[in-house]
Amino acid sequence: MSLTAKGKYEYWLTPEGLLLLEGWARDGLIDEQIAENMGIVPSTLYRWKNEHEEISEALKKGKEVVDRQVENALLKRALGYSYEEVTKEICENPETGNLEMKITKKVKKEVVPDTTAQIFWLKNRRPDKWRDKRDVEHSGGLNVQNQYESMTEEELMELAKKYEKINSS
Repeated sequence: MSLTAKGKYEYWLTPEGLLLLEGWARDGLIDEQIAENMGIVPSTLYRWKNEHEEISEALKKGKEVVDRQVENALLKRALGYSYEEVTKEICENPETGNLEMKITKKVKKEVVPDTTAQIFWLKNRRPDKWRDKRDVEHSGGLNVQNQYESMTEEELMELAKKYEKINSS
């Protein structure tokens, strides 16, 4: 459902429009979903982002918040953490006779560090040390000697026939 007339960018440059765009980005919507919410096609949103810095900045600002939250959650999972699990039950208050929600148990729980999260973090944050594929530069030349270089064509043919005979038996 479109909030404005189709193809009109003016609303999206107002403080309300920019706040809405930032909010959608912060909620984790991708550009295609945001364009749909705006009632436009994605290519129009891409064009507006290029033509109107305010739109581009609002989307960047919203996405930055979500990116930070995900980074923090990944880091927390990679390092492990502890939390308190609280169990509540409905109990009768002996003084008033009313039913009340009462904490019946508190348990401290540990989430162990996640090696998959650690690997992902390190490969992306420290690719120079943790990347699977390494780029290796070789300087200098290669000195390769061809053992068949001095043989004539006839000698090579004879050798090939012997090899064929050995492999076919």
